[in-house]
Amino acid sequence: MATRPGSVAAPRTRPVGWVFRAVVSAHVVAIVAQPVFAGVYLTGDFDSLRRHAVGADVASSLGYVQLIVAVVVWARLRQAGPFLATAAVVVAETVQYFAGLDGALWLHVPLGVLTVAALVVQFIAVWGRPLVRREARDA
Repeated sequence: MATRPGSVAAPRTRPVGWVFRAVVSAHVVAIVAQPVFAGVYLTGDFDSLRRHAVGADVASSLGYVQLIVAVVVWARLRQAGPFLATAAVVVAETVQYFAGLDGALWLHVPLGVLTVAALVVQFIAVWGRPLVRREARDA
């Protein structure tokens, strides 16, 4: 559809933005499954502890992939926000992962809740507006 003369086209998400959205979406699905697996384990299904462990590996791996894509978003779109938010989530997720391995549930559970909430907020932010290139500011 053509735009009228003098009108400005709505900003559109760049391809790297779509990749970032896809990775964030996969990451949020993986991380939201984690408390479900833990809850099923607590009901007596001991096989769910294995699902929770595998899910932790998947969610953490997706976090690192997201971090790499966020670096590309920063470089290509000049947006540092997605990288900073992702870095915070990945740090929390990594600490939470090792707290779980160590059996430190006093840290693992609340940090898990915080990590899930932070990633859901990031998911909403990433899908809430287009990921477009920011113009360089004059100094």
